[in-house]
Amino acid sequence: MAGRRFLNPGRMTEVKYPGAIPMPMLRGEFPDAGEQSSEELLAAYSTVLAETVETVGVEEIVAETGLDQATVTAFADGDIADRTLDEAVAVLATGPNRPDADALQAEAQDILLMGMTTAVMDVESLASGIDDELEPKEIQQKIEGRYPVTLAEYALLHSHIEGEKR
Repeated sequence: MAGRRFLNPGRMTEVKYPGAIPMPMLRGEFPDAGEQSSEELLAAYSTVLAETVETVGVEEIVAETGLDQATVTAFADGDIADRTLDEAVAVLATGPNRPDADALQAEAQDILLMGMTTAVMDVESLASGIDDELEPKEIQQKIEGRYPVTLAEYALLHSHIEGEKR
């Protein structure tokens, strides 16, 4: 499918807007992530995703990503807590001046991994810091992309990690 931008291993990266400057998903867009609660950060993600859906359009995103209309509509409506990071990066990748979903996914994971390094934090201390809402092994699998992470979980991890970096 021409223009498809959903995660697809082994596929060459497509350039939807030649000459466009790729923008990151989270880095730089949420500089105060550590000062926000996970709920506030999730609301900020929701705003960015809803703006993308408004700009690109539900039908176009469905056509480009292979996501179903109900999923894309959930992003438009701000109902994102149970949506996955994979789905979110697929939606964001359809936006103007955005890199593809694979690059966005890698960056989102890198934000957490590098944040943990900067904060000198392992998965056990991260689990403890979020009151054991997720088990250490589960956190590791989700951060490494071996297991799906919801946006609510991502916001929880992102907020806590960034807060510990200060």
